[in-house]
Amino acid sequence: MRDLDMADCINETCPWSGEPVQADSLTEYDGCVVGFCNPGCRDKFESAVRHFEAAKVTRAAPGFQPAPKGRAPGRDESRSYTKDLPL
Repeated sequence: MRDLDMADCINETCPWSGEPVQADSLTEYDGCVVGFCNPGCRDKFESAVRHFEAAKVTRAAPGFQPAPKGRAPGRDESRSYTKDLPL
């Protein structure tokens, strides 16, 4: 990764918190320098990007079958998860 500079940052506020971006919390996304208020927010963003990139690869894999809409994968629809809750 190249050295990142605040002068190249495309945003002034953190997309997670709305706080001003900091020089120690920059990353590169889609060819642009983006900033965050702290390294934790930056790391959360980078983790989300990795998650979605992996999902795109999985979706493009031969034989991929998405779960039916409205159902969570692996959920047993025959069970009532709220039947034992008091009214």
